[in-house]
Amino acid sequence: MPRSFTYSALALRVRSAGGGIFGSGESNREAWFLSAEEGLLKATLFGGPKSRLRALVAPFHEGKLMIYHDPVRDSRKVSDFDVQSYRPGIRELYERTMAADAVAETILSSHGGGDDGDGEGWKTAMKLAGGVLDSLNDADPPLCSRLGVYFLWHWAHVLGAQPDPSPDSASWLKADPGARLWLNNISSLPPQALARVSLDAASLESAKALCKATLACTLGRQLPTWEYI
Repeated sequence: MPRSFTYSALALRVRSAGGGIFGSGESNREAWFLSAEEGLLKATLFGGPKSRLRALVAPFHEGKLMIYHDPVRDSRKVSDFDVQSYRPGIRELYERTMAADAVAETILSSHGGGDDGDGEGWKTAMKLAGGVLDSLNDADPPLCSRLGVYFLWHWAHVLGAQPDPSPDSASWLKADPGARLWLNNISSLPPQALARVSLDAASLESAKALCKATLACTLGRQLPTWEYI
């Protein structure tokens, strides 16, 4: 039985492992990833602050992830991470960081978006998250907020919860045709094209409220990071 596996993965969160998890020491960490092959993955990251691997496994890095699985303990550890997208610009601006954190928390809270059995669901989730993070990497503050809403709207579609914004089926949006039009427009646009689609402040707030309410209903709660989008 193979014990080493390779994934196309996006790092979502890295936290201290503590001393009691799989015998790991205080310098070790736990990392969560979204993978195209198996959805969410959690693995221990061994090594101190100066280790090469610890520098590679950081939130929003994306690439080829190598995992070793111990079938006896049913534990996983990161053996290597060939980063292909570093996205250093995300940490250079507060608005970028907060929008990216909202992306990561939403994915984690919804178990990676789920899959229908053929692996396409996780691939779609990876493509959406990666595209939004690429756009956030050099986005200005106003665009960061719109990219956050863009992600929430499309993530609702990934979860099968996206409401139809057409006038007939979404009477609660009739009061704000700007939000309805914008959501219709961005439904078929890649995130890098979002800067070319204008939106006034009131319509943005309406679209934002709709996306948050939709996902809160699906997940059973509001996520704290949504407040910063």
